[in-house]
Amino acid sequence: MQETRPFVDWETMNRFMIDAFSGYGVPREDAAICADVLLESDRRGIESHGCNRFKPIYIDRIVKGTLLPVTNLEIVKETPTTVVMDAHDGMGMVASYHMMRRLIEKAKQYGMAGGAIRNSTHYGIAGYWSGMAAKEGMIGMTGTNARPSIAPTFGVENMMGTNPLTFSLPTDEEFPFCLDCATSIVQRGRIEYYAREGKPTPAGTVISENGEAMTDSAEILKALVDGTAALAPLGGIGEELAGYKGYGYAAVVEILSAALSGGQFMKALCGVDAEGKPSMYHLGHFFFVVDPDAFVGREEFKKIAGDICRALRASKKAPGQERIYTAGEKEYITWLFRKDKGVPVGEGVQKDIITVRDALGLNYHFDFENK
Repeated sequence: MQETRPFVDWETMNRFMIDAFSGYGVPREDAAICADVLLESDRRGIESHGCNRFKPIYIDRIVKGTLLPVTNLEIVKETPTTVVMDAHDGMGMVASYHMMRRLIEKAKQYGMAGGAIRNSTHYGIAGYWSGMAAKEGMIGMTGTNARPSIAPTFGVENMMGTNPLTFSLPTDEEFPFCLDCATSIVQRGRIEYYAREGKPTPAGTVISENGEAMTDSAEILKALVDGTAALAPLGGIGEELAGYKGYGYAAVVEILSAALSGGQFMKALCGVDAEGKPSMYHLGHFFFVVDPDAFVGREEFKKIAGDICRALRASKKAPGQERIYTAGEKEYITWLFRKDKGVPVGEGVQKDIITVRDALGLNYHFDFENK
C-alpha cells in the first residue's frame, strides 16, 4: 500500500479536532464524539467523510449558523423498544451516539430496538453507528436522508440524498461484516474529495439537466447545489443496468428517515431557503439494533456469519484477480496499515487544519509544515 502524503499521528489529530470543535462552541464531551467519528472514517480509509470534511461540513456550517454547536436532544416519544428524538439542528454525530447507546441497552433487554431522529445534521459515516452494535456482538442497521442529489430512474432532477443503507454484522473474525455505501454510484462526499484533489469524477456517475454526463468535479458540486445536475442511482441511468434498484433503495431510506421520525424530506433538506440563503438542514436518521441472543445466540451467529464470509473469500476467483473481499475487510486492512502511522493529510486538508488552528490561536505545529 503506497502513500505519498504526510501523516499526522492519531493522538495529535484527535486532540486537535477536539480543541477545534470546542473552540467553535461544541461542548468538550460532544467534541470528543465528533472527533472519533471523523477519525474512524480515516482509520477505515473512507476519506470522503474523515478529516477531509472536518472544516467544510462541520466548522464552516457552525460559522454560517446552519449547524448548532450545542445539541439539545429532546425525547419526542419512547417505548420499551423504540425512541424518537429531535436533535433541534445540533450535531448529528452527538445525537446519533446517544441514540445508539439507548437502543443497544434496549435491545439487550428486549431483543430488538429501533429509533429515529428528526431535525438533525450530517452524522458522519453510517457504519460508525451500526458498528457500535457490532462491537457489542449485535446487528446494527441505519440510514439517513441528505441534501437532494439523486435523480429517480428516467429523471434528471436531484430529488433524494445519497441515502446510505448500512448494516454491520458481528463475526468471529477480527472485523465485522460492514456494508456502508450510498445508494448512488458515487456520493457527494467523494465528489468533494475529487474537487479538493483536482481530480475528475468518473464519467457516467453524474448527469446534467439535459441528460449529459458530467466529469468536472468542481462544476458538478456547483450544479448539484443549483439543481442542474444529479447523481445516478446505483446501477446507473435507466433500467438496462438496473438503476431502478438503487433508486428504490434510496426511496426506502428517504421514507424511513422522514416518516419514522416525523421529519422533513427531499427538497426541504437542501440547506437553503426560498431566497437562496443558507438555512438549517433538518435531516432524519433511523437506527435498528438486533441482539442475536434473542435468536440463536451471539456466538453461534458470529460463527455462521464468519463461515459465510470465509466461504465467499475462498470461492473461485476471476482470471487475473488475486483475492475476493467481504464487506469491511478492506477497511480493516487499511487500519492495519495506518494504525502506527497516523492520518494521511493531503494539501487541501493541511490548509484547513492551519486555517482553523490560526483562527482559534491553538498551539499546534505539524510535521507537514516543515516542508
